[in-house]
Amino acid sequence: MSKTVRKSAKENDNSYFLKILIYALLGLVWIKINGYPVVPLGLLIGLLISRHDHFAIDRKVEYGILILTAIVGASLGGFWLSLWFN
Repeated sequence: MSKTVRKSAKENDNSYFLKILIYALLGLVWIKINGYPVVPLGLLIGLLISRHDHFAIDRKVEYGILILTAIVGASLGGFWLSLWFN
């Protein structure tokens, strides 16, 4: 009886770095209402992407990058999508 060997999908360093960079940029996107950051839109989108990613890095790393950049985005500025409600 022959054994079937299953190969795991490997990512090269460039795609790994690009994925980390995309998660970091997504974590910085917030919706700002009347000058205050309210909704971490990029964090929510990043969490959805990381849950359905076929070639997932360690998900703990992805979640950590998203949460860390969301905190930095809220405190230092980040990228803002401005909505003004009166």
